[in-house]
Amino acid sequence: MKKGAGSRPPSLRHSWSLTPGEARNLQIGLRAKLRFSPLRRSPRTVAGADISHLRFGRRAVAEVVVFSFPDLERIEESLALGEVAFPYVPGLLSFREGPLLERAFEGLRCRPDLVLFDGQGIASHLGLRLGVPSVGCAKSRLWGEAAEPPDEKGAWSPLREKGGKVVGGLLRTRKGVKPVYISPGPRIDLEGAIRIALASSPRYRIPAPIRAAHIRTNEERRRLGIV
Repeated sequence: MKKGAGSRPPSLRHSWSLTPGEARNLQIGLRAKLRFSPLRRSPRTVAGADISHLRFGRRAVAEVVVFSFPDLERIEESLALGEVAFPYVPGLLSFREGPLLERAFEGLRCRPDLVLFDGQGIASHLGLRLGVPSVGCAKSRLWGEAAEPPDEKGAWSPLREKGGKVVGGLLRTRKGVKPVYISPGPRIDLEGAIRIALASSPRYRIPAPIRAAHIRTNEERRRLGIV
């Protein structure tokens, strides 16, 4: 594993103190930096990242849990508590949740080889910030349209934007449960993102690293009385 979870190319640094208009313009620039390509090697560690807060509240809990891959043994975790400053704006959630998630990553001793994020756009944004391959795994659709995949584990259908461009996939991680929306972040392609998400979901609908992070953030939020 590599040290320095917070290290990233200087060109990807930017202030988190932005207005929604500034954030939209920055997001357009970040989109141009995305490169989707097959993984150079299979990851040995996979992290799950999640953040828990009230939609319009400020206090939040962010958690990153690192697992070995492909055996999915928990290795390390990092929790960050704080307040979110950016307003709730659909489509710009990475600017609301990113700073605290980044603090959680900086608390890790070693950088994971790949990160699974609970969401779509945030996977691209934080993947670029952290300089690590990333995958978005969402329970609900942010954009695009997809046909329902067959009801069998591993079945998936392409998620397409208007005009037909494929931007992700609707993946069935378990037979008889709702599929999840998978989107590749930087330095991974869609097929690789689906493969990693599926391999990380041996028992539940949601990949084990994300599920572990989600459980931990909700436990801490209840302990702190953030309800």
